[in-house]
Amino acid sequence: MHILVIEDEQRVADLLKRGLEEHQFTVEIAFDGAIGRKLLLQNEYDVVIMDIILPQVNGLDLCKQIREVRPHLPIIMLTALGTTDDKIEGLDAGADDYLVKPFDFRELLARIRNVTKRNAVNSYSNGYILKLSDLALNLQTMTATRDGKEINLTPKEFKLLEYMMRNKERVLTRAEIAEKVWDTTFDTGTNFIDVYINYLRKKIDKDHPVKLIHTKPGLGFILKEN
Repeated sequence: MHILVIEDEQRVADLLKRGLEEHQFTVEIAFDGAIGRKLLLQNEYDVVIMDIILPQVNGLDLCKQIREVRPHLPIIMLTALGTTDDKIEGLDAGADDYLVKPFDFRELLARIRNVTKRNAVNSYSNGYILKLSDLALNLQTMTATRDGKEINLTPKEFKLLEYMMRNKERVLTRAEIAEKVWDTTFDTGTNFIDVYINYLRKKIDKDHPVKLIHTKPGLGFILKEN
């Protein structure tokens, strides 16, 4: 597996390179966002691991730029910025996963396995269009439309809607959504899933008489026509 690490701290970059190569990965290092972007346009990678605070081009902007040309490339943000707002901002920029420094290397390896496994599933399903009523999700172009009008979704909103459409007419618990969409264990003290469901409601249902996203009190959420 070919991995690009974009990290401006020499010590951290060397640690990542050495650790990943011990597990038979091929690793390239970029010490700023501009070099990272250049390498990404020139070469093919299986995973990108990047910091957010980078010289030249920061990680959030770089992530958005990568998504424009490599929509399915797995991206893991590895950064010292660890607040909930930081994580949401990173995921909304297009990251598949978010790991806070200092980190356990075994956890990083597990995250790499998870994002590459998901990417393999996405690649297999390229070309399919998921539909429910007048809502359509194109997995190849990563676009959503309702009644023929395009809906602007963030990468994480798209991933959540994709999972719901693949499991339409079935109640999805918060724990299941947290595990399958965010690769994390649901914390009852947080409401980030409800926040994202509300984001989708505003974009998917707000201007339409037929609502598709429904709440099952005490259970979770379901995507269905009525």
